[in-house]
Amino acid sequence: MTETAGSSRRPVHVTVTGAAGQVGYALVFRIASGQLLGPDMPIVLRMLDIEAALPSLEGVAMELDDGAFPLLADMVVTASAEEAFDGASWALLVGAMPRKEGMERGDLLTANGGIFGPQGQAIAARAASDVRVLVVGNPCNTNCLIARSSAPDVPADRWFAMTRLDENRARTQLARRAGVPVSQVSNMAIWGNHSATQYPDATNARIRGRPVPEVIRDREWLRGDFISVVQKRGAAIIAARKLSSAGSAAAGIIDSVNSIRNATPAGDWTSLAVVSRGEYGVPEGLQFSYPVATDGRAWRVVEGLQHDADATERIRVTTEELVQERALVGELISA
Repeated sequence: MTETAGSSRRPVHVTVTGAAGQVGYALVFRIASGQLLGPDMPIVLRMLDIEAALPSLEGVAMELDDGAFPLLADMVVTASAEEAFDGASWALLVGAMPRKEGMERGDLLTANGGIFGPQGQAIAARAASDVRVLVVGNPCNTNCLIARSSAPDVPADRWFAMTRLDENRARTQLARRAGVPVSQVSNMAIWGNHSATQYPDATNARIRGRPVPEVIRDREWLRGDFISVVQKRGAAIIAARKLSSAGSAAAGIIDSVNSIRNATPAGDWTSLAVVSRGEYGVPEGLQFSYPVATDGRAWRVVEGLQHDADATERIRVTTEELVQERALVGELISA
């Protein structure tokens, strides 16, 4: 393993799947610049994509070379999952099968099972002993469940699915409505699935330390447009841009990893889909988005938050969707 000039630290291996895609392209330069693991941590960037995308991925590697990033110790470009995850301490699973016209959700989940099951096996076989995995490719909660189930020797608390993008979207909507900087919005939780059933919880969120309903007194907006805008934001971006939300997804990945590896500010939390241990009555084993706090070493679900009847019903609906998804891929995760 090489060391970067001027640094005595050994590089950390970071794997990005689907690295030739839109989100991968937006992400890898941010990783190379130090935004993922900090300004003094050299990295080896291991980039995985399908064989047909390797020429494009070689071009991405050329651009990374041309960026002359001091922290970029080395790169690996490959179509082999075993090679891609070899020695990885962070695995960012971005690539996934997109839903095609006429495809049923069960078909989509089965197709992605053929991707995430083998990737989970490769992580178990080849990744570093301290590996942590963030699944981004949709449907990310259940794709994470599939990969985790295929790597039973990797502790369940090392697996995360990304709902930070949804949290970021929600924080921005609240900030704009309240007329404050987004930095003044805290304690924003996304509950459940990264799908149109997710529940963005404004009631327990804070603006400048005050409960959101005390600052934004429009109850109809908080229970209506606010939630629907966050739930449907990805589709709205596709309609406007004719492409998916790549830049903001890359930002969400960076934010997610930093929220995992750094201590959560006192009294705050972030949104991550983690393995359920039965918190808030969610069935054990689901990959469920909760309010999560970390000390930089271990995470915990923030418990004791209260939900009214509307919130309780919304959480029930998103939980049931995840239960149904788990049933659809039952054979894959029990194999």
